Amino acid sequence: MTKKSTILVEKVNTHIVNWLKNYAEVAKVNGFVVGISGGVDSALTSTLCAQTGLKVLCVEMPIHQHKDHVSRAQEHIKQLKERFPNVSSVITDLTPVFESFKKEVPTQFDDKALQLTLANTRARLRMTTLYYHAGVHGLLVAGTGNKVEDFGVGFYTKYGDGGVDLSPIADLMKSDVFALAAYLKVPDSILNAQPSDGLFGDEKTDEEQLGASYDELEWAMIASENNAPETNFSEREKIVFGIYQRLNKANQHKMNPIPVCKIDNI
Repeated sequence: MTKKSTILVEKVNTHIVNWLKNYAEVAKVNGFVVGISGGVDSALTSTLCAQTGLKVLCVEMPIHQHKDHVSRAQEHIKQLKERFPNVSSVITDLTPVFESFKKEVPTQFDDKALQLTLANTRARLRMTTLYYHAGVHGLLVAGTGNKVEDFGVGFYTKYGDGGVDLSPIADLMKSDVFALAAYLKVPDSILNAQPSDGLFGDEKTDEEQLGASYDELEWAMIASENNAPETNFSEREKIVFGIYQRLNKANQHKMNPIPVCKIDNI
């Protein structure tokens, strides 16, 4: 089940770059800050931001990071700075902060729940760091989530990588992300790497965590939106569709506005 992007990459690129530039000008900010993970989403987002000509700060935030993630992130940042004079970078090593945090909280819990909570804690420490850099430099935090992650299965951390000022690629499917990233000459090491959120300190892929590939989840998202009859699905498609529906339902709290208790009618 391989999905091929159908977007017109040149037109989409121009549209997103103009959207970013106009948004920043209206907001009267100097540019953007992007957390660089070594993955395709952050590589694409930072490249789109760089094309605006506004200041772009790429931030590495390692927390016991796998060496492959680090090398890919550094390769991308080096290439981006060579291509765009408005791009700069900084490394904020959050490993000591993360370890200090763990010493101050109780950890005698179910291991699965504890590991997931600590993974989300990493993402929230990074969000705080991005907003620090954004604040002192007068920048906006650019989100790196794609459509499948943000509006399909909710594969992100609330108030972590979901805590951003604007989302330039959140209307792109993962196949679109790869197509646009290839067009913009993102390094092959990133284009060929298995997607991974890097929140567990190892090479656990997104597919291993989700139970399905992005191609499969993209298919399921489209099938759900089109109310496709499940009677036409193969056995694997039924499994994938079930995974998609379960995650989509469980993560609605991330996608919907925060519930507010209204008192108007009291």
